[in-house]
Amino acid sequence: MSEQARRAVATYSTYQEAERAVDHLADEGFPVQKVAIIGRDMRLVEQVIGRMGCGDAALHGAATGALPGVLVGWIFGLLNWLNPVVSGLLLALYGLIFGAVVGALFGVLLHAAQGGRRDFASVRSIEPGRYDVVADEDVADEAVRLVAGLDSRAGTPTESASSGGRRPRSHPAPS
Repeated sequence: MSEQARRAVATYSTYQEAERAVDHLADEGFPVQKVAIIGRDMRLVEQVIGRMGCGDAALHGAATGALPGVLVGWIFGLLNWLNPVVSGLLLALYGLIFGAVVGALFGVLLHAAQGGRRDFASVRSIEPGRYDVVADEDVADEAVRLVAGLDSRAGTPTESASSGGRRPRSHPAPS
């Protein structure tokens, strides 16, 4: 399968703006299967959500260990051919308890092994700095025209080929 050359038709600072441009192309009958939204200038954002003590580490470990424990216990219970429903539920309960206890122990041990280097909990995400709306080369000029009409109506500042004055870059199709 050969890769189609693509060209940026507009650049937006938010995903919602890029999504609105593609929606406008769809409303105008444009073949949107030839369009993609590509996030560029990626950065890692780690939002700290609180302190992490031994109790929090144990609670997190217990929650993490409980689900695998339930699943293993339930599966072992189903292998009992004489009374699988009762055995499955009972062993799932035992698995939940065992998984929570083992998970809590591992959580506390791992927290203690870090020696206070990471006493906080966080959530990581990757966020693009900008969003390029790209189209296949054979339909890119029409996409630029349609997006420029949307941007001029809405008064939205973008860096498109028609409104920003710069020539769009050619990009190979992402793999």
